[in-house]
Amino acid sequence: MNKKIDTGLLPGKIDPFILQDFFSSLPEDNSVIIGPGIGKDSAVINIDSEFIAVKTDPITFTSKNLGWYVVNINANDIACTGGTPHWFLVTLLLPPQEKENFLNHFFKDIQKSCQELNVSLIGGHTEVTSAVKRPIAIGCMIGKVLRKGIINNSEAKPGDVILLTKGLAIEGTHVIYEEKKEELKRKSPPYTLKFLKGAKNFLKTPGISIVKEAKIAVENANVHCMHDPTEGGLIAGVWEIAKASEVGICIEEESIPIFEETKIVCKKFNLNPLSLLASGALLIITDKEDGERLMSIYEKSGIRCAKIGRVVPKKEGITIIKKGKVLNIQEPPKDELNKLL
Repeated sequence: MNKKIDTGLLPGKIDPFILQDFFSSLPEDNSVIIGPGIGKDSAVINIDSEFIAVKTDPITFTSKNLGWYVVNINANDIACTGGTPHWFLVTLLLPPQEKENFLNHFFKDIQKSCQELNVSLIGGHTEVTSAVKRPIAIGCMIGKVLRKGIINNSEAKPGDVILLTKGLAIEGTHVIYEEKKEELKRKSPPYTLKFLKGAKNFLKTPGISIVKEAKIAVENANVHCMHDPTEGGLIAGVWEIAKASEVGICIEEESIPIFEETKIVCKKFNLNPLSLLASGALLIITDKEDGERLMSIYEKSGIRCAKIGRVVPKKEGITIIKKGKVLNIQEPPKDELNKLL
């Protein structure tokens, strides 16, 4: 028997097949309504008939706007489970000699983002340690969810439509701007000033929060799945939903809304926007009738929303149609930021 060679782990998300092997070995707990699994945004726990959604997520790609990111990214996943975020804890790890000014900005961002979401900061931990080379924040968001409103991401059915709000890839575009803005200023085409201003404001306009869009969806449709595509971008997001629901998915690339700023940075650094950090967009899967109604409601609310594909039988696999050609997706990609940063 050939022994598998351990070549080491690559940067980014851990191989989902490794994780699934671990998850399947865990003992059952009847109070856990949604536990760990591929494509599951948050856990949901039944506590004396009160349903609590819980999520923890780190911010590792960038240390810029760290407080804003860590609150909103964790809140997004609570919203994708059909819940409302209420309480937040954060662990902040700082390298030795980090400036106190960074800490002050971090606390201000935490406070402001919590206020905007009506979330209470209830605890956490801060530490200076040589174990990190740059600031790392790990958030834990706790929310409430109604039993009838829990979205498990395992209910997608063939014939369902796939919607995407706003566009790709808001978070990735802003991270690239923050990390490469000096280079962008030095080697820029004529539209630079407009582009730089837009990319600088991407964090808030169009914004990485999808809490509002998720609330609209659960209040106006029978949502089968709702997912916040983050690391690995849209392709990783649809792959995770397909695996969670045991279905196939067909995406039409020409239907995917992509911001001009995103197109510019992706072209400049030779990145695929479909595999770029995508917080700020919300994937929604529902039946055709509810999908049409949601698109109309989003339009009236000033939120861009597009139908980008459909759910198909599992045997058809996960595919992207690009200019008439069918591309098969066998596994989730590593995020494009790994190439750049």
